[in-house]
Amino acid sequence: MPDYSTKAPGVYVEEVPSAIKPIAGVGTSTAGFIGVSAAITGVWDSKARTGMPAKPDDSAYAQVAATPGTPSTPVAVNSWSEFIQKFGDVQTANQMLAHAVYGFFNNGGTRCWVVRVAAVGDVIKAIDLFESIDEIAIVAAPIADEGDKPADARNAINSALVAHCQKMEDRVAILDSTRDIANTNLNVTADATGIWRPAANPKGYGAFYFPWIRVADPLKAVGEQVAVPPSGHLAGIYARSDAQRGVHKAPANEVILGALGTQYPVSKIAQGSLNAKGVNVIRNFGGTIKVYGGRTLASDSQGGDPEWTYINVRRLFNYMRESIDNGTQWVVFEPNAPELWSKIRRNVSAFLTNTWASGALLGNTPEQAFYVRCDETTNPPEVRNLGQVITEIGVAVVKPAEFVIFRVSQWVGVGQ
Repeated sequence: MPDYSTKAPGVYVEEVPSAIKPIAGVGTSTAGFIGVSAAITGVWDSKARTGMPAKPDDSAYAQVAATPGTPSTPVAVNSWSEFIQKFGDVQTANQMLAHAVYGFFNNGGTRCWVVRVAAVGDVIKAIDLFESIDEIAIVAAPIADEGDKPADARNAINSALVAHCQKMEDRVAILDSTRDIANTNLNVTADATGIWRPAANPKGYGAFYFPWIRVADPLKAVGEQVAVPPSGHLAGIYARSDAQRGVHKAPANEVILGALGTQYPVSKIAQGSLNAKGVNVIRNFGGTIKVYGGRTLASDSQGGDPEWTYINVRRLFNYMRESIDNGTQWVVFEPNAPELWSKIRRNVSAFLTNTWASGALLGNTPEQAFYVRCDETTNPPEVRNLGQVITEIGVAVVKPAEFVIFRVSQWVGVGQ
């Protein structure tokens, strides 16, 4: 404290450290895409639809470099025009990747990271490049089916994406099916005879979607369509739903902008069996293409966990965990005493109160929606002697209304 005895009489104002250290919510909609593209050279030819866009001096922009066995470094992309400058417009060399990124921005996405690989076999190697990019919250690998056993390659990539998300604990994977299903067998199978869905994931870090969507094909005559993996468009829907409603809203019953049809029509009855096994179906409703499922791979009764059935619940916990993690770094090496515990309770409770006010938590009051415990019961001497401070948090999350049921019966009427 300053020695005021040596100063003139009067009022003195001091700045003192605040006990309030607000926890800011982290972003939830930045996507990471890995896609295949052959080398693109020369200036853009609009008739042949090949080449890179021209610079002001009429020379071509250089495509982001990648060679067989060596993926490109991740590149941040904030708009479709920026993607064109770095990876080229939609053309045969980059068709699936370009359609995915276009679909992302067209459906509400605002920022993504892109890794270019020269071959499908390099996709799994490229996934590790996303580990150092903390802002990524969604990952996908929109690739074409290649080889004699495309289901094998697709399943290996999907499994690697889910494993990456579970390791990072701050992102989810949007997983594509193969384009074609043998003999139109729309049942989940353990091999390529039907819909080969990835293995169940108890923690719900992956969401699997079927079928591919059909979009306008700029490489063919006007009006013709091409089937593309839906993951890029769906990542855009995740971002759009987050911005309009919040990460707690299931990104389902949403229109897929740019989609003109689906590779396979799926009926309500057929979806009943697929939904129970964690397959999120994309359906046609009177000419409007909608994503009509919001489940994770944890919803499968064989190896799943019902606690993480819904993708919005998984993403909400990712959001809360990372926000609290980032917002409480100041706690490290502070004196482990009641004053610190009180500050932790105050700041975490303030963040969760805001989360509750956004509609993400269930309860008429904050007290009904969550609790934060950090005191002598969670931090006895034996815990403090290990240099630990432990905080217990419990939240009541809002689950989506997946099955809307109206009970209708006959009524004889008033006076009868």
